[in-house]
Amino acid sequence: MPIYALGDQVPRIHPTAYVHPDAIIIGSVEIGAESSIWPGAVLRGDDGEIRIGARTSIQDNAVLHTTPMDHTVVGDDCVIGHIVHLEGCTIMDGSLVGNAAMVLHRSVVRPGAIVAANSVVLYDVDIPSGALAVGSPAVIKEGRADTAMIQLAAASYVERGRRFATELRRIDQP
Repeated sequence: MPIYALGDQVPRIHPTAYVHPDAIIIGSVEIGAESSIWPGAVLRGDDGEIRIGARTSIQDNAVLHTTPMDHTVVGDDCVIGHIVHLEGCTIMDGSLVGNAAMVLHRSVVRPGAIVAANSVVLYDVDIPSGALAVGSPAVIKEGRADTAMIQLAAASYVERGRRFATELRRIDQP
């Protein structure tokens, strides 16, 4: 799997984390215990830091980047869906960002909140705990997040990461 240092910026990946061989990790990136990074995901910590908590999934083709002023932080037990773009934002514990959504600079997704699929959270938006942010630009709907669904999804990716770590094998090459 391509994991790159950039000068003195060296990724730190917990030994129980699963990083798929086709994911790319560059620079100041920290990945917590039992988290999983899936095919095509790019975590590029060149301008600032990217921190991924424990038991969090960064799914296929997600792109995480930073700005020189704003780190990208994803908490524990989060689900970051396929084709998501996170840049210079904070996703707090137990939150979900749906497929093809975007969360931009200085925005905060509070614990147990959901950014719906295909939604765009513009700059400096604060999504309250338990809220659903939907649309482009995202509109906040208080109290509409399904936290039990987030917990199930997060747990399923912990198990999936364990399975891939032990069972994935490439069969098209000797």
